[in-house]
Amino acid sequence: MAESVHTSGKRKTAKARASVTEGDGTLRINSRPVHIWADQSHMQAERIKEPLNIAGSDIVEDLEITVDAEGGGKQGQTEAIRMAIARGIVEYTGSDKLERDFRDYDRNMMVEDPRRTETRKPSQSSKGARHKQQKSYR
Repeated sequence: MAESVHTSGKRKTAKARASVTEGDGTLRINSRPVHIWADQSHMQAERIKEPLNIAGSDIVEDLEITVDAEGGGKQGQTEAIRMAIARGIVEYTGSDKLERDFRDYDRNMMVEDPRRTETRKPSQSSKGARHKQQKSYR
């Protein structure tokens, strides 16, 4: 096991950087406990804790995980945090079995989603990438 591991996760425009060190089992996001960071949405807190539940309490109770998230919306940040935590735990423990467990549960815990928003094209409507101006025949 390494002393300290730094990993990152991305989802859309959200980015998260996680530091995994030996500690007392705490999880902090932007210097706040996870239940305070995701105070409005119980679902976001559960999504963030999924890698911890899959890894098991015997591994997680000896780790201290600190995550800094920025960009995007709450849901994108949640997915980026989840990826950074999963990657950090795998890199810290060096376990291939744990990596397989994460991939079997949800591939996006370990592998980035390559989809991005399509850029807006010039000389078209300002509403989106493929939106055209309405044509009138009369």
